[in-house]
Amino acid sequence: MIVGIGVDIADISRLGEALRRTPALAARLLAKGEQGGSASSLAGCFAAKEAVAKALGGPAGLRWTDVEVTHDSRGRPVLEVSGSVAAAAARLGVRSWHVSLSHDGGMCVAMVVAES
Repeated sequence: MIVGIGVDIADISRLGEALRRTPALAARLLAKGEQGGSASSLAGCFAAKEAVAKALGGPAGLRWTDVEVTHDSRGRPVLEVSGSVAAAAARLGVRSWHVSLSHDGGMCVAMVVAES
């Protein structure tokens, strides 16, 4: 059963510029495994985090770094949650996540489904 859905869009160049202007921002927004990627990849990670928060109903206290976008053996994006995000998901009965990312025209969109 679907517990929640979330979608977000990120401007790739805007996020890249924010990270160049404020280098400490990467540590606040991105898990260690996500840092150092291309601006396009980082925008996908950020959009996915926003979409996860929306799928969970936007509870207070979520940490951006408690969501990490990884990839499976076929290159598909996968969400890894821990800490505050895992706790919020558990309260709602979320057992699995589905994520889709798309990049076009300088933008990245993320769609997330939280499933029980």
